[in-house]
This record gives sequence, structure tokens and C-alpha cells, in this order.
Amino acid sequence: MNSKKKGMTLAAKQKAAGWIFLAPASIMIAIMSFYPMIRAFIISLQTGAGANMRFADPIFSNYKRILADKVFQQSIGNTFLYLIIQVPIMLILAILLAQLLNNKDLKFKGFFRTCVFLPCATSLVSYSLIFRSMFATDGLINSVLMKLGILSTGYNFLGNSTSAKIVIIIALIWRWTGYNMVFYLAGLQNIEYSVYEAAKIDGANGWKTFWKITVPLLKPTIIMTFIMSINGTLQLFDESMNLTKGGPANSTITMSHYVYNTCFVNVPNFGYAAAMSFIIFIMVAVLAFINLKVGDTRD
Repeated sequence: MNSKKKGMTLAAKQKAAGWIFLAPASIMIAIMSFYPMIRAFIISLQTGAGANMRFADPIFSNYKRILADKVFQQSIGNTFLYLIIQVPIMLILAILLAQLLNNKDLKFKGFFRTCVFLPCATSLVSYSLIFRSMFATDGLINSVLMKLGILSTGYNFLGNSTSAKIVIIIALIWRWTGYNMVFYLAGLQNIEYSVYEAAKIDGANGWKTFWKITVPLLKPTIIMTFIMSINGTLQLFDESMNLTKGGPANSTITMSHYVYNTCFVNVPNFGYAAAMSFIIFIMVAVLAFINLKVGDTRD
């Protein structure tokens, strides 16, 4: 007589329950993320528009065109310039602000935290238009500078390539610093205060405490915010579109903005736009992978 009990074991039931809970999210991710990726790659191999899309001859001609497209190359340079300058400044400011606002002796902490976080609650389009009006020739910044005697006439910040890029970088730092600060603040609040007290007893000053205790314990959070910031910057669109319109002469245009122009503003070329989008996707994936590997110190 078989002594084995019929039915699933407890471990098998737990495993099945786990898959049941994961299935809806997995199906949605496959439909909303992986299928569009595959579809975008297929479209990137095609030419034409609408129902007249057909595979290109040669099939990788859209990708070959990217190598000779000066505007797309310029958009890559602009985007990486924003990334290299803005992301480190923003994350350093976020860590410093989180450290300052995590002080248990600081009064009105809730008010200050709200003030720093408030910019990221502003609509992307709204804040871009606000910065555009502030830095206009007759805007607030020029008015203040002229009243202080620094300028005699209004300076066209958005009409100069260098100053327009600086305005975009300032806008990005203002908008996203508070967002990243919240993550660092949450990480700091999970660090036992007794660790800092022990370091203080051992004679460690503020800088050594920050560098030897705070930064190592915040490393997972730093890696996460760095990856998110890189991802967001490589897909930057609203600031280029609404703040400078990509000008002057495409000197501030980003990759996503150029893809949008190729799809909807200029003569529609969905195949070429999909090819550029896929290149952006590869850049994001490669940089995220590098950050994860660099940040992973496990044996």
C-alpha cells in the first residue's frame, strides 16, 4: 500500500501561491514593456509610414543613417553633458541636504523638508515654462541683474548656446534634488544614531563620520538614485522641449526631443525614430548594468 499522502506538499503549495501572485504583474510587464521593446526593434528595421511600413533594404539602413546624422550626434553630446554635470551636483546636494535635515536637534524639520521636496511636486511642463519666463530677456533674472547694476540691458540667456545649457542644468538641479533627498533621508533614518555617537566618542570629526559611516551605509541608496538619475537624464525631454525648444540651432536638443521631432514635428519617419529610441534604450541598459556591477561588492 502506498504510504505517500496525496496532494501537494506545503513547499509546493507555497511555490504555486508565489507564482499566482507574480503572474498578473509579470503579464502586465510583458505586455506593457517587453512587447513594445520587441515591436520598436521591428519597426526600427522598417521604412515608410502608417500601413505602408515595409522592411528596409538593407535591413539595418536606419541604424547606418544614425552614424551619419549630425543632429542626433549633437543630441547625444548635449544629453551626456547634462548627465555629467547635473547628476553629480544634484546627488551631492541631495546627500548634504538629507544629512542636514536628519539632525535630531534641528527645529521645523518638517517645514524645511517640505520646502526642499516641493519643486518635484511641480508639473514638468509648468516648471519648464516658469524657468523660461524667468530667464527671458525681460524676465525676473534680467530685471534683478539690471537693478543691481550687473547688466545694462537684458541678456538673452536662452538665445546663447552656453547659457541656455546652464539654464537647463540649473532647472534640472532645482527640480530633482529634493526628489533624491527623500531617498537619502529615508536611508539615514534607518541608520542607528548610536553608531554616530560611538564614532564621536572615538574622536571622529564630522567629515570622517560622514565619509566612513554615512556614505558606506548609504551605498545601496546612492547606486539606486544614480541609476534612476542616469535613466531620467538620458530620456530628458520636457526641459529641452518647453524651455529652449532645442535651440538655438539644436545646441540644447536632447535625444528624446530629437526622436519626438522625427516622429511628429518633421516629416514622420517612424522607422528611423524607433531606431534612435532603441539606441537610447541600449545606452540606458548598459549604463545601468555598469553601475550595478560597480556597486556590487559581494564575493
